[in-house]
Amino acid sequence: MTNNLDTLATALYATTDDLLKQRPDLAPWRPAVGIAPQLTDAELVTLAMMQAMLGFTSEARWLRHARAHLRHLFPYLPQQPGYNKRLRKAAELLRRVTRILATSTSVWSDDVWIVDSTPVECGRSRETVKRSDLAGWAQYGYCASHSRFFWGLRLHLVCTLQGLPVAFALTRAKADERETLLDLLAADPHLLAARPGQTLIGDKNYFGRAFEQELAQQGIQLLRPTRKGERQRPGGSLFKPLRQVIESVNETIKGQLDLEQHRGRTPRGVITRVMQRILALTAAIWHNDHIRQDTLRSLTSYDS
Repeated sequence: MTNNLDTLATALYATTDDLLKQRPDLAPWRPAVGIAPQLTDAELVTLAMMQAMLGFTSEARWLRHARAHLRHLFPYLPQQPGYNKRLRKAAELLRRVTRILATSTSVWSDDVWIVDSTPVECGRSRETVKRSDLAGWAQYGYCASHSRFFWGLRLHLVCTLQGLPVAFALTRAKADERETLLDLLAADPHLLAARPGQTLIGDKNYFGRAFEQELAQQGIQLLRPTRKGERQRPGGSLFKPLRQVIESVNETIKGQLDLEQHRGRTPRGVITRVMQRILALTAAIWHNDHIRQDTLRSLTSYDS
């Protein structure tokens, strides 16, 4: 493990530990009477982030690697069944930590967002589809950017131009992207409370007069490419480079963080594994942002 990742893990652990001391209600519920877990919730969050960051899709292989190389950070490591059970129960904690990290960055207040969705494949064979616990939620869908059909879910992601996740949701593969976006904004009204004149950039799927009017009522200006048969929309020359930003964020989650090899077999399992990857992406941006801010403060102090 590199020194940078070691530093990131330490910073995330300290932040999560302080948060849980201030807000113990955020920790997963456990009986008041019983044996206290040897792996703390802050260590669990850190361990989950590092698994996604280092590209271990198998929990068993990850724990073997951690026992061999990470004993200086985690004196106690559970067996794979215990780790899996603890992690699935901590999905909401992962989400809360992700939001707190994101809001403490300097790019959280960015007045430009990008929105897109990407497939989360959950099975390929017909037998898997018929017997999977995800049946009824996962479904067949089509990925236009890769020209292929898939069986699974869709991850809808709103993020800043720097790639910082702002809001996200897992839906069925055929869920309407516009309705999902409106539901995301309605579920978290504080996102727009202090953001007058927010700009949102999407692809051609985010269209419709009623849809744009509803966004405008919330103070959001939608920018998207012109659809066939429409009058030319403003900002058309900007979409090609900005589209690369959106694709870069998706590629980071799917390529570097192995979203398509998540190995989730149940709804809670898939949610947890997706949350691990969003946490890892957010934590990396959060850590780099704080390093940059500390450097700027040091330079300012030196100059004065």
